[in-house]
Amino acid sequence: MPGQQLPMNDLSETSSGGCGGIARPSVEERRKTQRKRLPDWFRTSLPVGDAQLRFNETKSRVKGNSLHTVCEEARCPNVHDCWGRGTATFMIAGQECTRACRFCAVGTIKTPPILDENEPSDLAQAVSNMGISHVVITVVNRDDLEDGGASHYKKCINAVNDAEPDVTVEFLCSDLDGNMSALAYLLHESPLSVFAHNVECVPRLDRTVRDARASFSQSLAVLKEAKRLRPDILTKSSLMVGVGETDEEVGEAMLLLREAGVDVITLGQYLSPSWKHLAVDRFPTPEQFAIWDETARKIGFKAVASGPLVRSSYRAGLLLAEAKGGQPVATLSTPGAAVTNLSSSPSKDGQA
Repeated sequence: MPGQQLPMNDLSETSSGGCGGIARPSVEERRKTQRKRLPDWFRTSLPVGDAQLRFNETKSRVKGNSLHTVCEEARCPNVHDCWGRGTATFMIAGQECTRACRFCAVGTIKTPPILDENEPSDLAQAVSNMGISHVVITVVNRDDLEDGGASHYKKCINAVNDAEPDVTVEFLCSDLDGNMSALAYLLHESPLSVFAHNVECVPRLDRTVRDARASFSQSLAVLKEAKRLRPDILTKSSLMVGVGETDEEVGEAMLLLREAGVDVITLGQYLSPSWKHLAVDRFPTPEQFAIWDETARKIGFKAVASGPLVRSSYRAGLLLAEAKGGQPVATLSTPGAAVTNLSSSPSKDGQA
């Protein structure tokens, strides 16, 4: 008909080639191409000497006893360093989480399987078999349970202590959905050396980074209450950077943690587990991590590990020793991932 125009393709929305169309990359392809390249400072060193021998021994025990650790399954860049110093991390209460934080590689499930009643004894046996001196026990969120899993966690902690009383135990807890009664039960007469809970990011980014059921304020309340209930147990938390925060916000978040009585802090670079997860916003330099280390020490943290490859369980045993008056981990002759502006003391490098 006169004056009638044929429909035109919106080339910006064309998803395939042919007939003049422009091929449009998929969401997966776009996100993969937008992923930032790792800077040159992302390198790890292998242990040497006694540390190498201890790593080899621990690895052989893990394989020989068919054990599963977070260290291996999460492909932690510090596994050689930690195993070489007698520290290992185990995750209990299942392999899937009831939450869906955008940074985390752990799978999400609404109704997880029931808890394994044999897990406390199995965990204790695994710790014994590995021959380690410091164990970190971490958990998924179990919002499906009335107490958030606290009673099961307590059984696991006690089982390890009963089997290996000389092994120091660090527990990296969920926020228990803010259930302070469950927290009190968990910590009552607990043999823990360290109670840890990670705030993950600065407060402004809660909704960007974490599940809607989590928040900086709730995490802070858990840490503050833990310190009130058991002032004899060290409290610990961790911050990721590279998720959209500013340098100033990191300093402000550290101050809030210290005001809540947190004793130990770790700061590390966020690395996206896959193209489906939250993208990396930036890569702060090692020099900036050293500045954060200095800031953390000035405001009163008893032990600090700050660096691009630092993770929440990084050199956990040595950080415990530092918090009790030992040499700062970042000043050891082989500091690994941690960076600092403090003077190093190469003559005092020790084991966890």
